[in-house]
Amino acid sequence: MKFMKLGSRPDTFYTTDAISDLIIQLKGARYLLHKFPLLSKCLRLQRLCSEITEPSRLQIIQLPDLPGGVESFDLCAKFCYGITITLSAYNIVSTRCAAEYLQMSEDVDRGNLIYKIEVFFNSCILHGWRDSIVTLLTTKAYPTLSEDLRITPRCIDAVASKVLSRPTKASLSHSYSRRARDDDDDDVSCIGSKAGRKEWWAEDLAELGIDLYWRTMIAIKSGGNVPAGLIGDALRIYASRWLPKLSNSSDEVTSKHRLLLDSIITLLPGETKGRVSCSFLLKLLKAANILGISSSSKKELVRRIGVQLEEASVNDLLIPSFSTTKDDLAYDVDVVVAMLEHFMAQGQSPPTSPPRTKGDFERRRSRSAENVELMVRESRRSSSASHSSKLKVAKLIDRYLQRIAKERNLSMSKFITIAEAIPEFSRIDHDDLYKAIDVFLKGHPEVSKSERKRLCRVLECRKLSMEACMHAAQNEMLPLRVVVQVLFLEQARAGGKMTRRELPSNIKALLAVHNDDDDDDDESESKGAKAAAAATLKMRMETENKPDIIMAKYKGHKSSSKGDMLGKLWPITRRSESRRTTDGSIHI
Repeated sequence: MKFMKLGSRPDTFYTTDAISDLIIQLKGARYLLHKFPLLSKCLRLQRLCSEITEPSRLQIIQLPDLPGGVESFDLCAKFCYGITITLSAYNIVSTRCAAEYLQMSEDVDRGNLIYKIEVFFNSCILHGWRDSIVTLLTTKAYPTLSEDLRITPRCIDAVASKVLSRPTKASLSHSYSRRARDDDDDDVSCIGSKAGRKEWWAEDLAELGIDLYWRTMIAIKSGGNVPAGLIGDALRIYASRWLPKLSNSSDEVTSKHRLLLDSIITLLPGETKGRVSCSFLLKLLKAANILGISSSSKKELVRRIGVQLEEASVNDLLIPSFSTTKDDLAYDVDVVVAMLEHFMAQGQSPPTSPPRTKGDFERRRSRSAENVELMVRESRRSSSASHSSKLKVAKLIDRYLQRIAKERNLSMSKFITIAEAIPEFSRIDHDDLYKAIDVFLKGHPEVSKSERKRLCRVLECRKLSMEACMHAAQNEMLPLRVVVQVLFLEQARAGGKMTRRELPSNIKALLAVHNDDDDDDDESESKGAKAAAAATLKMRMETENKPDIIMAKYKGHKSSSKGDMLGKLWPITRRSESRRTTDGSIHI
């Protein structure tokens, strides 16, 4: 028997010594064949030929919906003629679906094509990592038939079992698409990172569409043998591969990627802290704001980020709001407030030594000093970890406030809400908070005197450094009470003996707590006291030959002398008292 395929012509002929008596017509091709070899193995062709009532030497059969089209039928026809065919992971799905369509089963002929494909699939394809991935990819063209024939679930189980057997082995990865992926390595997605380590199995899985990827990852997670950290890394690699660039986000791709992002969030490990980086979660949240995912998914991200907020950076927290309202902020401040609330809700407390009871004391007598020290150290370590996190978050939030304070639409109440959310013990110093307040006041000059007083209540002057105090002493935007308080506290630090009883009466009134809400301070008195403070600082700087000391810290220099900040202020103030007018104002 002679066999020849003329693939370059619209008609493809399988020639033998016998005359063709069957025409198979597919979309884009026509085959002149013989009934005997085909009908002996294809039950569907038997039935279609029997349905032709008109007698004709050459019967025509239409197969427009054959899975795989010309390529698949070519392999099936060759098999019917006894010609060796080549199967691989690339064509096994389409060939298997075509054989099912033509009904080439064991009921028709022993050792038929379906049987042989199944043997090859189970013994070869499912045993290879690369072949399983490629086969799973090709099921996308025939999703329903692949599910019915259990090709898809078997591939998923095979891939999952290989990952579960050795999840950290780099030798699993032999990606068939390295060249195509290398071409895209320079493209950075909205997640902000390139594809992960090229030697890891997760990159091969990242080639799958979200539906197959989700099912595969669920199977891997259910096995319980893969560390949660590797699951988190795999999700990061997948997000980098599939989420679009921010600039390329369009209405067409948004719906598809919204589903993709929702699916990634559902795959996050149960215990996120230490398993998935806070930076990655925040990048997912930024993408969520762009794509407009479901509120439940967004809340889940916020909750997970809040648990490990101490790992974030200020830039991570600058999440675009993408709002169309002109009064809205450029950044989503509300979501940061929500993260902070979740962080504070963890019930962490400052580090303390373990409580000492009488029973503990008695037991200590019987223990060695080494064991006692170990017990105390371990107890402190467990509590100080949470306290350390709060210290980091306090620093983070104060610096975040500095970045958003210049926003014209940022309300003072929201600024105060964020600042007051940090517990008092978490702020070791208030320098960063003072900088944030200074930026806010300069960016919002319309703020009234009473509002400035309310804003400065969150500031503890005793926690300001010398440089910050000197800057505050001549800050015209601050309430007078804060300026005087700063000067008084710095005098105390410098070793001065002055107490509140020695202060002039007008300054003692300013330091009184009950006057915080009094908005009737005379403007000339405020300007006079500040001028006195400025004069004092100027004389001191001239004495020390350090004209830039007030702005030293803000320019990157450090002052080395503390000195007496109030030494020359009191004489000026006292002379001012003697020249007080009837309305209580001070003339300098």
